[in-house]
Amino acid sequence: MRIIVAPLHEVDAALARWRPSHVVSLASPGAETATVAEPVANLRLTFHDIAEERPGLSPPVASDVARLLAFAGAWAEQGTAPLLVQCWAGVSRSTAAAYVVACALEGEGREADVARRLREAAPFATPNPLIVALADAQLGREGRMVEAVAAIGRGAETSMGRMFVLAVEPLSR
Repeated sequence: MRIIVAPLHEVDAALARWRPSHVVSLASPGAETATVAEPVANLRLTFHDIAEERPGLSPPVASDVARLLAFAGAWAEQGTAPLLVQCWAGVSRSTAAAYVVACALEGEGREADVARRLREAAPFATPNPLIVALADAQLGREGRMVEAVAAIGRGAETSMGRMFVLAVEPLSR
């Protein structure tokens, strides 16, 4: 299985090249999001790319992560077409979401391996730590997801990421 991660400006190319069955669009409130046509399933989550509560900004919350995990579970059940995850820059929110989905599907004990593969695929990836922490709690990983992302460190400095593929090796169902 493949998770494609892309910044907003590369979504059309990703849709054409990979033909995903499901798209996760992550955006700040009021910001532009990708246009995804039927029959592609699209989950839109709206929150600011922040790692802690800040006055006047909307952080990701547990219900956002729960919706992401449910959507990813439906994608995994449907078959082999890729999942596309996109945010404005393709650096923080989308890389965190891809990491969360991969960890959920691959199961416990794979957190560090998934983080290592994320870093190899995207040297610039800097997964949003709040999204990761919320997923860690919901998946009962006892801090292993948070630790694995901390271990790969901040990604290479960039103002804009680029499209990449994260391979997922799900547990047999």
